[in-house]
Amino acid sequence: MGEDTRVSYQDIKARVLAAIRDNTWPPGAMLPGEVALAQEYGCARATVNRAMRELAEEGILERKRKAGTRVKLAPARQARFSIPVVREEIEALGASYRYALVSRSEEATPKWLAAQLGLGAGDRVLHLVCMHYADERPFQLEQRWINLATVPQAAKKDFSQTGPNEWLVSEVPFTDIRLSFSACRGNRETAEFLGGNETDAHFTVERVTWLGERPVTYARLLFHAGYRMTTTL
Repeated sequence: MGEDTRVSYQDIKARVLAAIRDNTWPPGAMLPGEVALAQEYGCARATVNRAMRELAEEGILERKRKAGTRVKLAPARQARFSIPVVREEIEALGASYRYALVSRSEEATPKWLAAQLGLGAGDRVLHLVCMHYADERPFQLEQRWINLATVPQAAKKDFSQTGPNEWLVSEVPFTDIRLSFSACRGNRETAEFLGGNETDAHFTVERVTWLGERPVTYARLLFHAGYRMTTTL
C-alpha cells in the first residue's frame, strides 16, 4: 500500500485508541513496530511516530528503546510539555515570524558533545546557530548539532531559508527524547542576539533526540528575557 499524505497523525491516534478500546490491543499488549503500522495505515513512518509519542505523553502507551511500545496496564496522568515548531509557537502568539541563519559549519564532534551522545572522535556533526524573531524582536537563540551519521541528508541542506527545528520535525522521525530545563546565565553572544546584559539569565531548553540507538540531534535553545513555558496536568 502506498503512502496517503491525507492520513494525519490525529487519524493514527484515533485508530490506535479505537483498537485499545475494543480490546484488539488490551492493557499490556505489545503494538507492532512503526514500520509495520505505517504500512498497515498507508502513511509515513514519521506520522506514526508522532501519534505514538503523543499517546505515550498522554499516558496511554509505554515506549522503551529496544523493548518496543505496549499499552499501559494503568493509564497515568503525566505532565505534558509541548515542543512546538518555533514558527508555530510565535504565530500562535499573533506575532509575525522571521528566521535568520547565523552560522553553519560541518565539524568533528566536540568532546563534550561526544560524551553526551556516545559518539566517537571520528564522527562529524553539522553545527548551526540560528535566530528566531517575533515581530522583529529576538525570541529564541538556537544552537544545534546534527549527527551526520544518522542524518546524512542534512549535509546537503543549507538551512538559509528553513530552520533545522522545522526541517527535522518534518523530515526525520525520532523514537526517544530527553529534555532539560534550566536558567542559564548569559554571555556576550546571548546579549548580542537576545538583547539585555551579559549577566541576564535566560530560560534554556536542552533537547536530545534519538532514532533507535542512534543520536539524531542535540539542541540548546535560549529564550528572550521574560519567556514563560506553561504545561497542563
